Amino acid sequence: MVELVIKNLKEVPEEFHGQIKSICEEKVEFFNQLFKRYDKDLTLEVIFDHSSSLYKVTGSLNLKSKKILVVEEGKDVLTVLSTLLSELKKAVKRQHELERKDYEYKRKR
Repeated sequence: MVELVIKNLKEVPEEFHGQIKSICEEKVEFFNQLFKRYDKDLTLEVIFDHSSSLYKVTGSLNLKSKKILVVEEGKDVLTVLSTLLSELKKAVKRQHELERKDYEYKRKR
């Protein structure tokens, strides 16, 4: 099961909070489907940082082998968040496939 943790949401304008939470919940559902037979509870962390006119969004997911960390920057918080989550999805799928291959290799030996 994947737990969602959103940090520093107060740095984003109030009008985007509902959209941000719904986008993150959609990705949590995807990760729950991907990791439904995974034997470790995972934590998806999304951290917002606003400095001058740029939004910096950091996303991380702790897998068994390592912690996947992706950072994106931009002016529009929603496009930055969607880009970040798609990049995180790619990286997590790649790492999950590597872990699965490693597990199968060890099991055969």
